[in-house]
Order: sequence, then structure tokens, then C-alpha cells
Amino acid sequence: MNSHEKYLLYLHGFNSSPLSYKARATYDYWVEKGKDKLIAVPELPYSPQDAVEILCGIIERQDLPVIVVGSSLGGYYATYLAERYDLRAVLINPAVNPAERWEEHLGEHINYYSGRRHTITRQHVEELAALDTPTLLRPQNYMLLAQTGDETLDYRLAVDKYESSMSIIQEGGNHSFEGYKNMLPQIYEFLMAAP
Repeated sequence: MNSHEKYLLYLHGFNSSPLSYKARATYDYWVEKGKDKLIAVPELPYSPQDAVEILCGIIERQDLPVIVVGSSLGGYYATYLAERYDLRAVLINPAVNPAERWEEHLGEHINYYSGRRHTITRQHVEELAALDTPTLLRPQNYMLLAQTGDETLDYRLAVDKYESSMSIIQEGGNHSFEGYKNMLPQIYEFLMAAP
């Protein structure tokens, strides 16, 4: 393994899973690049605190530099991790201030992929709020991908938060980010660039 290798963490969104379209497309692209041993797509628990503890553990055990791709709520976690560990991160229609939105999600949910039921509690909302990063210390570490047609999140919040970062804002689209596969070469190039 050469010294320029990096280890990718792909972080799925709320109620999503490693089986999501973007997670699989990212994994397949890394495999095509011969980097199948250099990517992890963990299934994240519903507790934000538990999710971040797992992710911090992966990062701290990794010998290689870690890079992150996060979609939706995964983009929120990716920002927290990038700030904490000085990582490069690509954010796809990321959640900004999701604790405010989770108030309306209190109660039971069913995972889109597994069909498993889970309950969002007020403690989860507090855990989420504790991960907020109001000021980005290293905006150059981020690449934002947002589509104005996102029906779940207000893309303008992300545009404002990451205004000093590399940003690709596309008209139309949706929350799952239409045409995601076409963006993978740019995502790869950004994440693999020095340092």
C-alpha cells in the first residue's frame, strides 16, 4: 500500500442504510479504483452519540488518513468528525442544525431498507444538538454537493454554512441527489488530493 492511500468512511443519512443507492455507488466506485479494502460503510445506530462513538473509534484505530463522504444526517456527522480530526469531507445535501428538525421526528420510525422499527427520543435530539459545529475552522476541507430541489432539507442552509468551501450547487434534483454517480470522479479527486 503506498503512502498516498486514504481510508474512506461513507456515512448514510437518517432512516437510510449501507444498502442505499449512494452508499452502494460509492462503494462500487472505490472497488473499481482497486480500493475495496480502503472503504467502510458502517450501519449507523439511531442514537447520534452512539453513532459518533463508533465513527470516532474507526478513525482512531485507522493507520491511514481518513476521508469522509456524508449524505443528509451523515453530512452533519461528517462535519463534526472533519472538525474534530481535521479530515477532508464531501457533503451531499447535508443536514444543518438537524436537532431543530428532529423535534418533529419524535416517536416511532421504520427503516426504509431493513423494515426495523426504532424510536426517536428527546435524548436523541439533545445528543444531536451537542454535535453542532456552528463555525468551520477549516472550510477548505469540505466539498458541498447540494441540489435546489431537495424536498427534505432547505439547501440554502448548507449553502450559507459552507460558503467558504468548494461548492457544487445544482438546480432541481432532489434530496437523494439526482445523478450522484456522475459526481463520483470529482468526489474522488477532491478527497484524494493532498494533503
